[in-house]
Amino acid sequence: AAAATWILVPASAMMPLWIAAMLIGLLLGLVISFAQVTNPVILLTYAVVEGVFLGAASKAFETRWNGIVLQAVIATLGVFLTMAALYKTRIIRATPRFTRIVIGAAAGLAVVTVVNLLITMFTGTAGPLRDGGGLAIIFSLVCIVVAALMFVVTFAQIEDGIRAGLPRRYGWLGAFGILVELVWLYLEILRLISFLQDD
Repeated sequence: AAAATWILVPASAMMPLWIAAMLIGLLLGLVISFAQVTNPVILLTYAVVEGVFLGAASKAFETRWNGIVLQAVIATLGVFLTMAALYKTRIIRATPRFTRIVIGAAAGLAVVTVVNLLITMFTGTAGPLRDGGGLAIIFSLVCIVVAALMFVVTFAQIEDGIRAGLPRRYGWLGAFGILVELVWLYLEILRLISFLQDD
């Protein structure tokens, strides 16, 4: 979906499509999270919508900063594989305290991000968390660290579900969690690289 959006959608339609896919993806993501949806059709629909969102966002970033998307994709895969290895070797463990701290941090960052987005929508300016300044760079770094640690929480939840003998359909929820974290991590890395290139 991301590749098709990148190739087929004209530049003039990228921004409206980006915003529409973001809002639809946010709504679907909230429904899936709170209702614990395990229906493959709904989850695949979410994946397609996120693909459209990523394709439009990536094309917009690439238009301004040539080569940024490849850098962000490589960095995202690198972080994901590193966290998978750290979890598999038990260098990082998802203890109850670790899980509470990481989920609390992710929830706090989500609230701050939504508030900043609303400020941007009503004022027309990026706001201090997305304007490319020092605070924006620090905020993106914090988001990247928390997104990376969320993989550990999700990996542990998947393993716990297997040990508990949950039906196989719950594997879709595990895949959904990993997808959400990959999208978040990629976008934050994309933003961070754009901030650094502007400097």
